[in-house]
Amino acid sequence: MADTWFTSDFHLGHFNIIRYCNRPFADTQEMNAAIVERMNASVKSDDVLYFLGDFCMGGPKAVALYRNQIACKTIHFIDGNHDGTTRKVPHLFTSWSSLSEIRVGKQGIVLCHYAMKVWPHHSRGTWQLYGHSHGNLPDDPLSLSMDVGVDSHDFRPWHFDEIQAVMKVKAEAKAKHIEMRELMAGKGES
Repeated sequence: MADTWFTSDFHLGHFNIIRYCNRPFADTQEMNAAIVERMNASVKSDDVLYFLGDFCMGGPKAVALYRNQIACKTIHFIDGNHDGTTRKVPHLFTSWSSLSEIRVGKQGIVLCHYAMKVWPHHSRGTWQLYGHSHGNLPDDPLSLSMDVGVDSHDFRPWHFDEIQAVMKVKAEAKAKHIEMRELMAGKGES
């Protein structure tokens, strides 16, 4: 059975991202190699990968070169703000969108390059996964959303099971918060 993975914000070939995000690499060659190596060590060729934007810098040939270095055959691409060139070669990916609503098993997930405050079915347990913020957006422990970018996960993709474990903790915290709020509201009525 294929595993399901999520990631974003490789910025392959983008030298300034090393400085902007304080990435621990001397140059783009080292960064590119580390990201691709960690990707391929986790995500196998028959797995499914959802990539949430900002793949690389360079022309269409660079996009193809980087894409060919990734072993996974099934990559669903949700585009980001640095994907102008990548948009010119969408055929290199399994699917292409700006926003996607998917299911992994029974779990609903909304995918977007950007973080959302609310999203379809958020009140019914649907998750929202995003990138763009490079691990700099404060996490809301009561929101079933999270940054799946490489800067938030040691330059590795997130496996569905890892995200599910994080979301379980958040769902429990949210349920406890709601219970306390209702308890406090009940005390105010007496």
